[in-house]
Amino acid sequence: MNKKERRYLFRMIIPQLSYNIFSRVVKKTIALGPVVVATAASKLFDWDVEIIHEDGSRKLIKRDKNRSIDHNLLQKERPADVVGFYCAISSTMPRVWKLAEFYKSQGILTIAGGLHSHYEPLESLQNFIDIVVHGDGEKTIRQILVNFQKEKPFLKIPGISFLKNGKLITNPQETSPRGHDLFLECLPYPDPGLIRDCKIKEYPIGRIRGCGMNCEFCSVKTKARWSSPKKLFETVQYLVETRNAKHFFLVDDRTDEDKEGSIQFFELIKEKYGRSLYFTVQIRLEAARDTKFLALMQEAGVRGVCIGCESPMDEELQVMRKGYRASDMLKWTQTYHSFGFFIHGMFIFGYPGIKTSLSARERMNRFKTFIKQARLDTIQVLKPIPIVGSELRTRLEREGKLLPREIVPWGKYDGNHACFVPEDMSVEELQKYPTKIMKWFYHRRSFWRIGLRILAMPFDYLLRGWDSWYRDWRNDIIKFGGSRVYKKWKQRNDESLFVSQIENYLQGKS
Repeated sequence: MNKKERRYLFRMIIPQLSYNIFSRVVKKTIALGPVVVATAASKLFDWDVEIIHEDGSRKLIKRDKNRSIDHNLLQKERPADVVGFYCAISSTMPRVWKLAEFYKSQGILTIAGGLHSHYEPLESLQNFIDIVVHGDGEKTIRQILVNFQKEKPFLKIPGISFLKNGKLITNPQETSPRGHDLFLECLPYPDPGLIRDCKIKEYPIGRIRGCGMNCEFCSVKTKARWSSPKKLFETVQYLVETRNAKHFFLVDDRTDEDKEGSIQFFELIKEKYGRSLYFTVQIRLEAARDTKFLALMQEAGVRGVCIGCESPMDEELQVMRKGYRASDMLKWTQTYHSFGFFIHGMFIFGYPGIKTSLSARERMNRFKTFIKQARLDTIQVLKPIPIVGSELRTRLEREGKLLPREIVPWGKYDGNHACFVPEDMSVEELQKYPTKIMKWFYHRRSFWRIGLRILAMPFDYLLRGWDSWYRDWRNDIIKFGGSRVYKKWKQRNDESLFVSQIENYLQGKS
């Protein structure tokens, strides 16, 4: 059988993340983008497609001595012809390049797609990647695979980068206007059945790409566009009927980006399913101004909201261009509480470029006070990440504050490591205070509260009701689990050694 008369295998790889407080979460869900791209590829007649979710893989796929997927054995068992890598997260890039080197040595075509490779295509092409895909990958991957099958060149495919005679060539992308997009409307339903050896418990769904905001620290700069509410509703139906899905995570950067469409979607869900499904959404704080919208979300089964609080300090909010004050944040957070939502607050500690007389410890205490006052159920406190493509990275580079990658490599761009030299605190304070906030919140004392709440449950139920008791009991379980993850993270990461390396570099530079 010659090359044109056989079936081919396309393998999509979602690389392993560094160990952190959310390592347990990523085992039960998956990024939506690579699933949709893989699903589009699976519609080609002569192609089989599989997704390797390195963090979510359970026991059937063998792992090496470092507890990473053994791709050598994987390739022997089911040899892939083309391999794609999900490159949206900078901290995973060293893992991507290591795998790309292996596959390239096997003569396999390697493809990268995602925001990091989009902004740094040459870097990936110099690290064993053959093609970098820009923008929507669903149409592009099909063109690449068809050309590969027919042994045709890729040079004229829109929206890709490649090297030609050692020179970077980037073909123009196809652009789409803001608003309803027929391309998104025509995409197939994401097929979780393509994921090998992974049990998805929280299914990612989405209909909006891009964002209309202009936050300095974010690299999502494309105009927002979306598919119809009916399309997203049909996706939920498909997953309920084919996968018995109950839990969904709406991955759109802002559920309220196209509020009219979101209202229509939740109305369809409410009419069909009531509150029998469980939704978690990403949404901006100021959406709390529209209480009718929040009421509809609650009636349609939205239980959790992920909110980018960023900072409780007005000085930092102004530099970030968030458009509101800390007092507004507390008011709106209480509004979300009034509808019974579980609130996950996401913060950035030590944002550069502010003018304040507060010490780093005082700023840490300001964060703690806000978190207590807002009664957040779960939190995430990270250092500022100078993401590729963001205005924040450009500013820090211009000011000479960005630490070189030989000191802070991409693998440490996970929000748990300082990546720049701060002005208003020491490197040690920037490194350790966000960790202290997380340790304060996710504390092992929650273990004892779990038992006490169970003993007090009959009385608490009579006084406050089931919902209040369950919320506190659930949160203590999460906090205790978080404390165990934090302990393991500390064992794997020597913060003092990392800080000393940066300080030695700065002393040598001066």
